Amino acid sequence: MKGQEWYQADDIAEEYEEKRFSRGGRLIDRREKQAVLDALAPVEDSTVLEVACGTGRFTVMLAERGADIVGMDISGPMLQQGREKARAAGVDDHLEFMRGDAGRLPFPDDHFDAVFAMRFFHLADTPASYLSEMRRVSKGTVFFDTFNRFSTRSIYNWALPMGSRLYSRYEVRKLLDDAGLELVTDDHDFVLPYGFYREIPGSTASTFRRIDTTLGSIPGGDRLSSVSYWHCEG
Repeated sequence: MKGQEWYQADDIAEEYEEKRFSRGGRLIDRREKQAVLDALAPVEDSTVLEVACGTGRFTVMLAERGADIVGMDISGPMLQQGREKARAAGVDDHLEFMRGDAGRLPFPDDHFDAVFAMRFFHLADTPASYLSEMRRVSKGTVFFDTFNRFSTRSIYNWALPMGSRLYSRYEVRKLLDDAGLELVTDDHDFVLPYGFYREIPGSTASTFRRIDTTLGSIPGGDRLSSVSYWHCEG
């Protein structure tokens, strides 16, 4: 999987959220968290698996809302950051972090009410096998995001440390069909790429965000979106 060694470096794990979700990146964080909450609702008392949970941004948020959640990642340093975040939030006894391979999920069939993965499929070398595993262990909901091929994401993709896998909508729908998943809703956002928002102050980012959402709302505007959210059922 792309970036496997990069994400396991201690300094990358420690600086991950500060670099991505400070300044204008806070806006991205809020949007992603709302997308997860919308797809997984109702959250309270549901059993959830987060694949590639990283530093636990979503894992801790869902535990705070009453989910019985497992966060799994291949990076030990990232998981340690998640455990520290859970302790600080007072939910460390309400969730579990575990190290594992998303291609071989260590759970029986239909084990969770919902399974989701954020910021994962752009790194996936075999996306079909990962998605099939998510489908296998979920009773129903499978939710994930992708970065889009025909978008501003492609402009700076070459500059990323490990690159990014970009998807067309046709490719994603084929992956869903092959995994036996039915698309419930798809949402497409961020005409301007994430990297742009991270480089500007939060107050300025809000202005550009209004322009961004306006562009995305015009007829055909969502075709320019760099990010897609896919809410599916098995």
